[in-house]
Amino acid sequence: MAISQSLTTADIGIFRKATGQTRLDQVKTSASDRGFVIGVSLTGGHRRHIFHEHHASSHDFTENAIYIRDLAQAYTADLSNPFDFMLFEISPASLERIANEAELAGVTSLAAETASKDIVLANLARALIPALERPEEASALFVDQMTTAIGAYLVQRYGGRQAQTASRTASLSRAHEELAKSIILENLEGDVSVLDVAQACNLSRGYFIRAFRETTGVTPYQWLLGERIKRARDLLRSSNAPLAEVAIACGFADQSHFTRVFSAIVGATPGAWRRNI
Repeated sequence: MAISQSLTTADIGIFRKATGQTRLDQVKTSASDRGFVIGVSLTGGHRRHIFHEHHASSHDFTENAIYIRDLAQAYTADLSNPFDFMLFEISPASLERIANEAELAGVTSLAAETASKDIVLANLARALIPALERPEEASALFVDQMTTAIGAYLVQRYGGRQAQTASRTASLSRAHEELAKSIILENLEGDVSVLDVAQACNLSRGYFIRAFRETTGVTPYQWLLGERIKRARDLLRSSNAPLAEVAIACGFADQSHFTRVFSAIVGATPGAWRRNI
């Protein structure tokens, strides 16, 4: 594999697999109880010849094409041409939990898809590429927030049931807002999951994310980034601490990580911003 990356979350396994080889082998997987695998093609040109019980079918994967496969069914396919896939694996128990949080209790499977295009899912998947490429910088809060969104989208789009209109306004009470913010601030490096914060507020992950965004105007991870940058500005303004120390004090993995995020949000590097003030 030219690329083989992975992240583990509470409910969804995240992988990126890519190869540049033109001639690929046949793949065979036995039936298992692992649940479902969802693939998102990041590039076009890959082709699969899939063998079914009584027939075979050929499929061309364009960019942003997806597949959904039930791992309870044995799978045999001839692969040809290079591929670059984001993959999500969801166990039956995780699918049930995700469906319950999305207010779609009773969804126990996802509809099979092969080489159909899904721009929404592809964009959600691509947002996780930096976390796979630099896992040491990946915030658990961000990854959990993204997988919650992906899980909810999958059960709503492919779970075979019509999503219900939200019956209550998604907003946090003042007490829950203060509690959530205090927990996030205590974990400025981002090593706290949405699940942890939501459970502290006695809310589901999906509802908590919607309520936090409705209440504050931003997602939990966006709020965390804002607080990191706010603390960084205070330290840059009030001290002569080296940038590497400021980075660690503000929850960044290192100075390089700090510089990239600060520059993207503020429009100047930390060093240049400090000199200008």
